[in-house]
Amino acid sequence: MSEHLNVQMIKRFYHEMWNQFDRSIFPELLTEDIKFRGSLGKYTLGYEEFGKYIDYIQSAFPDFVNYIEEIITEGDKSFVKLTYRGTHKGEIFGIKPTNKPIEYAGAALFTFQNGKISEIWVLGDVYGLIQQLNE
Repeated sequence: MSEHLNVQMIKRFYHEMWNQFDRSIFPELLTEDIKFRGSLGKYTLGYEEFGKYIDYIQSAFPDFVNYIEEIITEGDKSFVKLTYRGTHKGEIFGIKPTNKPIEYAGAALFTFQNGKISEIWVLGDVYGLIQQLNE
């Protein structure tokens, strides 16, 4: 897979899937056994578990949006620098909804296999997020 196609897949992953909470395009973008490690310390395997993680985020931040700041690609790996934004409308980390807007930084490492995303490892500034929720 070319590096250009990796970038296009990542843009679709965030703009079409994550930011729209659209699971219908999982088969176009992700391998069936997609491995995902989220910022919140959750590990998932496959479409069903990954979908539950998305539901978890959406329940806490119904307007959650990923903003791509930068993508660096080499071979079958891509690194993405991100900014996350949303409004805290559901419980997370035991913190009741505050209705506060949140913004925090994150980074993701994507691995590609046979033209699809096979693994995503995400690290976000969870400490910064919790600080905002507790202010």
